[in-house]
Amino acid sequence: MKKCFLIFLILSTMLSVYAENYSINKYNSFNSNVSLEEDERVLFILDFSNSMSEYLEGRRKVDLMVETMREILPNLNPNISVGLRVYGHKGGFTPIDSCRASSLIEPVLRGNSGNINSSLSKISPRGMTPITYSLKQAVKNDFLGFSGKKHIILLTDGGENCDESPCKYVMELIKVRQDVKIDVIAFNINNSDDLAQLECTSLVTSGKFYNAQTSAQLIKSLNNSVNSYKKVEAKIIQNP
Repeated sequence: MKKCFLIFLILSTMLSVYAENYSINKYNSFNSNVSLEEDERVLFILDFSNSMSEYLEGRRKVDLMVETMREILPNLNPNISVGLRVYGHKGGFTPIDSCRASSLIEPVLRGNSGNINSSLSKISPRGMTPITYSLKQAVKNDFLGFSGKKHIILLTDGGENCDESPCKYVMELIKVRQDVKIDVIAFNINNSDDLAQLECTSLVTSGKFYNAQTSAQLIKSLNNSVNSYKKVEAKIIQNP
């Protein structure tokens, strides 16, 4: 019942926003010159919270995530502008500090895959899961100065635990911004409320939602999310 209500709320919000935008765009089409959009910018937001130290299939989830990223990054089109934000990579003296533990590690730049690859080895899982704060920082700061489409790929192994709601945030966001799309990869999450919140976060922004319960599904999900730029295939080689 809770999920049905959430879906109804999403659809109602989207219909309201689209109706308003149709009227605005219809008017603007007769009163402005249309230029070609810039290339889509891509920002990975990766989970380095403490729970990523847990084991899945005999390996830490963080190691599965990093290894998959390292397989994918070198195969991205070098003309794509890409960046990296992480959260949960540090703790804090207070819960407020822990819920602000989100950092832009690599700015959104063209041909930046190599730098992102190198940075991943320097980060360890430690803290909490400030998803909404990370999304706010990404939208407000990380894409500053960029026109055109912005594509966020959020990978998390848990729901928000900092008294915010990513679903509510994006519902307000799309009322004023339609240039941000969020793909969400839920990695080994079983809590139905967390999954509903994350699915809402993607669907409201016209992004895609992936429920990856295994390392193989994680690989497929990341491949599909970046597939619009160049089809890549990644595989994790298990230790003997």
